[in-house]
Amino acid sequence: MACGNSLAKDVNELKAMVKAQNKRIDKLIKHIKEGCEAKEEKQLESTMCNLNPYLECLNPDILYHLSLSSDTTDFQKVFGDVRFVCMGGTATRMHKFAHFIMKEIGLKMNTSVQLKNLAEEAHRYALYKVGPVLCASHGIGGPSISIVLHELIKLMHHAKCQNPIFIRMGTCGGIGVEPGTVIVTSEALDGQLRPVYEVVVHTIPELRPTKLDADLANELKSMSDPCNDDFDVVLGKTLCANDFYEGQSRLDSAFCGYTPEKKMAFLQHISAAGVVNIEMESAPFAAITSQACIRAAVICVAILNRLDGDQLVASIRSDHKSVALTHTAGIKFITTSQYVEQR
Repeated sequence: MACGNSLAKDVNELKAMVKAQNKRIDKLIKHIKEGCEAKEEKQLESTMCNLNPYLECLNPDILYHLSLSSDTTDFQKVFGDVRFVCMGGTATRMHKFAHFIMKEIGLKMNTSVQLKNLAEEAHRYALYKVGPVLCASHGIGGPSISIVLHELIKLMHHAKCQNPIFIRMGTCGGIGVEPGTVIVTSEALDGQLRPVYEVVVHTIPELRPTKLDADLANELKSMSDPCNDDFDVVLGKTLCANDFYEGQSRLDSAFCGYTPEKKMAFLQHISAAGVVNIEMESAPFAAITSQACIRAAVICVAILNRLDGDQLVASIRSDHKSVALTHTAGIKFITTSQYVEQR
């Protein structure tokens, strides 16, 4: 009898222990569940800075030149994972770059499906999304790139993208460097060699600093492999001209009010100031991204040495390998980034 009472007591104690343990497990499960739900419910905030305070009043916000609108596209769902915005002059270049990056980061697409130009209906710019990479064309010159930058930054804001990196990839005229040299911009200068971008607002000129991310520029420069790459990578200042001809002191423009001697004196002057290339988009690109607190960089490939001449040889101009050099530098950076490695 005593043995039976003892056994019953042990069983009851065991039941109590199991019940208590189950309560602890239930509490733990509840804690984990509530913790995960809290994490999921945490609202991300835009990492863009200094934006228009009236954006929140726009319902919808229409990105006219990209043919996108906040009432027809869930920006956060479609674009929220973007970590890199890569920009280039033409739609064709960015379509090729999108395919390059898709292959390099290992994204596969059904052979019956083509990359979609998300801005096709606007008939102005091209926009392709490849995983965390957004590829956009920007056209030629400051006005064209400034328009699409405003709309891309608003897109990043509405999508609540977290600290995206912007990279402009293009072609340029080199100053004292051989064709095929890849140039990473250390500082973007205007036509007067000032590190500013002039915007006229209400008839009053505003000078906005053309600040690029120095660490990012150095990181891109360090991606070069002199032993294996068949091209040189240099870091230097970029002169951003307002046009292709007179602003770059060419002798092959429709009008020319200077002599060949003055042209060479100008090129030697800017070279002495540290300028290694001339193009037409770096200043607005640097100023606008900097104003939004976006890390940004400019990579260009020289398609001629301006000290040797002005006109582009057709075979050089159409050489896709030259353009591919900037794509190679951009792809190296993206594929070695922490975000892509974690995918």
